[in-house]
Amino acid sequence: MFVELYRGAVLESRHRVHVAVVDAHGRLVAQAGDPAYTTFWRSAAKPFQAWPLVEDGVVGRFGLRRQELALACASHSSEPAQVALVREFLQRIGCSERDLMCGPHRPLSDAVAKDYEKRGVRLTAVYSNCSGKHTGMLALAKHHGWPTEFYARIEHPVQQRCLESISAYTDVPVKEIAVAVDGCGVACFALPLSNMALAYTRLEGPILEAMMLHPELVAGEGRPCTEMMRAHPGRVVAKVGAEGIYSALLTREELGVTLKVEDGHSLASALAIAAVLAELGLKPQPESLLTRPITNSRGETVGEMRVIGGLLR
Repeated sequence: MFVELYRGAVLESRHRVHVAVVDAHGRLVAQAGDPAYTTFWRSAAKPFQAWPLVEDGVVGRFGLRRQELALACASHSSEPAQVALVREFLQRIGCSERDLMCGPHRPLSDAVAKDYEKRGVRLTAVYSNCSGKHTGMLALAKHHGWPTEFYARIEHPVQQRCLESISAYTDVPVKEIAVAVDGCGVACFALPLSNMALAYTRLEGPILEAMMLHPELVAGEGRPCTEMMRAHPGRVVAKVGAEGIYSALLTREELGVTLKVEDGHSLASALAIAAVLAELGLKPQPESLLTRPITNSRGETVGEMRVIGGLLR
């Protein structure tokens, strides 16, 4: 499977895609490229980094709502409503924005970014797309009586607990998971795509409910994760990760999916996950995810990106 970019009638770029589709019994039922391709899961791992909030009793301790759990799993767009909910989340656990160890960045939504630039909004840590995840990690530390200082360090008990959760859901032993530092400063994990897909077949309970009921928090307006989940309520959970990663769960079919665009192209990954999910029966996909026009500086369409090839079964 490839995502190809045509400028006019000429192929300009080709992005190779690796895909693993796994059923609830752990069987590989479909693939493209190398389903055992090992890479970092990045933000698509967030639901399993958030799972200790449920398993360890943090949800009950602080009375966390579905909105907070959705934000703990989110790569949000820094929309005003999302930022306000993260601030409420921090207050609920007795922390403040000063406790966050994620740095600010330009919002993932171009529309939000342009609005903030126009209005001169000062971006701080709470605007990070990972601020919900970090707040969840602070909650985990407070619940266990662990230091909240330096909770992002790989050796901190919070990060080690997240590593245990990743191992449990993917069936990859802790010692076989490569650990490095993610873009937001916490641990990230490298393992085979097929094991990532397996983990998504095991999504359940409050985490699954939170993501399905609040797709607007998992990403944001106009973002592929939110668009796909809104188009098929209760049928799919989709989660993006940096550098061309996407994971998803088809709830009716009980299939877990993870793909990696080998060169890390993020737009190609959105088109690829929509095509894969459509091939697995999730139709129709949002129009914006079928092909993507390529425009020039005057807004004229000069080409398009589209997915070539499909899954092997």
